[in-house]
Amino acid sequence: MPRPRTTGLRTTGRRRTAAATALCAALIVPLAAGCGGSGDEASGGGQKTTIKVLAAASLTDVFKKAGAAYEKSHPGTIVKFSYAGSQQLAAQVKQDFPADALVTADTRTMDGLKGRTGTPVTIAHNRLVIATGKGNPKKVTDLKDLTDSKLKVVLAAPEVPVGRYSQQVLDRQHLKVKPVSQEQDVRGVLSKVELGEADAGIVYATDAKTAPDKVDAVPVPDDQNAVAAYPAATLKVSEHKKQADSFVTWLRSAKAQQILRDAGFQKP
Repeated sequence: MPRPRTTGLRTTGRRRTAAATALCAALIVPLAAGCGGSGDEASGGGQKTTIKVLAAASLTDVFKKAGAAYEKSHPGTIVKFSYAGSQQLAAQVKQDFPADALVTADTRTMDGLKGRTGTPVTIAHNRLVIATGKGNPKKVTDLKDLTDSKLKVVLAAPEVPVGRYSQQVLDRQHLKVKPVSQEQDVRGVLSKVELGEADAGIVYATDAKTAPDKVDAVPVPDDQNAVAAYPAATLKVSEHKKQADSFVTWLRSAKAQQILRDAGFQKP
């Protein structure tokens, strides 16, 4: 008796098996991908929070180091900085610019933002020096020398903290200085001296320290100097207040304070 033919059944069975296998694979792939994402998060590869910090221009160099140190000890947070003159930062805050924290180079600017910030904390102090070209070619020795009409002196604008401090120290010594330009932040003053567009300018000691190969720093005696305070605060418009508060608090920590000291800033 001839054996029954089963080829069609076997073929149909194989097709059904293949289809089932493909369906399972299609279901398993997204499931596996989802599990993979959970694994990355568990191993520290999860979503990070980015906070934006508005900071005075004189903090440009030191905050690069501080930000890197903070991110290392707080792997869930990325810190982005925006630098400008304190008066420019204040204008941004008044316009509800989306940011999380603010650090200014004076208490006056910060005090003018009451109601828009949390309680400020002072993180550092700074002092003024006279920046000159490398080697001090014009032989500037003190504030009085800046009154020489033959000397090209650059200062920050009066509304800028360092410009206000500069005018204060000059007024106390009854000195009249006619600057060739007035800059919108301290880095503008430093740049003019670095490029040789000015013979001298008044900057923070920490700014002069960032360019030792291009400028010399002539000290201003303590009894003639001004002390700049740097307050930091969380902004009320912040969408990441917990992380912003953490960063502001950290700026007073031993690690952060050491970074500031190394850059020439003084204790708060």
